[in-house]
Amino acid sequence: MLFKHLSELTDSEKEKLLNRETDIQEIINSVSFILQDIKENGDSAIIKYTKKFDKVELNPSGLEVTEEEISKAYDEVDSELMVALEIAASNIMEFHNLQLGTNLWFKELNGIILGQKITPLYKIGVYVPGGRATYPSSALMTIIPAKVAGVKEVIMCTPPQSDGTINPVTLCAADIAEVDRIFKVGGVQAIGAMAYGTETIPKVQKIVGPGNVFVTAAKMTVPVEIDFPAGPSEVLILADETANAKFIAMDMIAQAEHDPNAISVLITTSKELAKEVEIEINKQIKDAKRYDIIKKSIDSNGAILTANSIAEGINFSNEFAPEHLEIIVQNPLEVLNGIKNAGSIFIGNYAPVSAGDYASGTNHVLPTASASKIYSGLNVDHFVKKSTIQIIDKNGLDNIKDTIIKIAEAEGLEAHADAVRVRFK
Repeated sequence: MLFKHLSELTDSEKEKLLNRETDIQEIINSVSFILQDIKENGDSAIIKYTKKFDKVELNPSGLEVTEEEISKAYDEVDSELMVALEIAASNIMEFHNLQLGTNLWFKELNGIILGQKITPLYKIGVYVPGGRATYPSSALMTIIPAKVAGVKEVIMCTPPQSDGTINPVTLCAADIAEVDRIFKVGGVQAIGAMAYGTETIPKVQKIVGPGNVFVTAAKMTVPVEIDFPAGPSEVLILADETANAKFIAMDMIAQAEHDPNAISVLITTSKELAKEVEIEINKQIKDAKRYDIIKKSIDSNGAILTANSIAEGINFSNEFAPEHLEIIVQNPLEVLNGIKNAGSIFIGNYAPVSAGDYASGTNHVLPTASASKIYSGLNVDHFVKKSTIQIIDKNGLDNIKDTIIKIAEAEGLEAHADAVRVRFK
């Protein structure tokens, strides 16, 4: 794990921290063949690649999860876990309802009324990963905002387990979120199926949800809109002497358990806190269930950096543009005002990233690898489109006709100018 003062970082160390984009061009080239095969051969290609990559042999009639399978899943999930899923779903729905926009009308000039009409997309696809762990929370995070936005049909794809079934907790979460259809398809083949459509899996307008580098490459290749490209998960913690070292160490470990490539960074103005956090990480990591993953992540991508001031830390954080940002300082709202780039922000000793991952209500599908400089985390606006409206009477057009004609003529578009002139002859 890197332990240095910010000013002592070498160019290569700083480059590694700040330039976290994964070069996936080679991967894009490799997934293109699979996507083309799916486009041309539909279900048969899906079944072929599911057997090859997931080691599961399905037939076309078994691709879609049935009502009976969903009903059975409820019998297999612990009742306390079901309550937790319901509470999380309720909080996620409540928060995303606050994001809903409305149709707007306002008067700009005499005779001109301008407005905006919001229309939900009608069919979207969500990808819920399987891989190293199951992610029922990702089902809640991707389906609920779409339903809140008014999307008519939500299609979910998720990898099958070795026995050809979907994890029952993921099924229950998807059902609670009111998904419309679920398919036992993962990886590149899932993205291709939703993008092109097959005999069984419908084509969608947009694909959202997290996934590995192959899923990301596929999302960036297919001819449908996506939420944003995503890489390994990451947290940056900005702290002073008021922060709790045990809490910070555990938050860094929690981030590291996602993936060996996950990134955990602490920036603090307190040398004592920095030393305590390092001690706590080494102490707490020993008992972690996913020790090998965490150890590799912390050793390769962990960093404890000291700064002369919180302002210095803010500047570095804005350059880093983290997926998750924890602010644990004496005056957090002052720091918040200086933050320009972050996917989701957690303030205080009692606001771990885990809260946003599961139950606070905010969304955990977030831009990584500095993409928070240009992208927002998944929200209701990802599932709607906005049309502008203008209602103009003769007086209103008269107020702006000279401006229109002048600019149209400057562009050499005489018919545009004549379309206004003709209305006053």
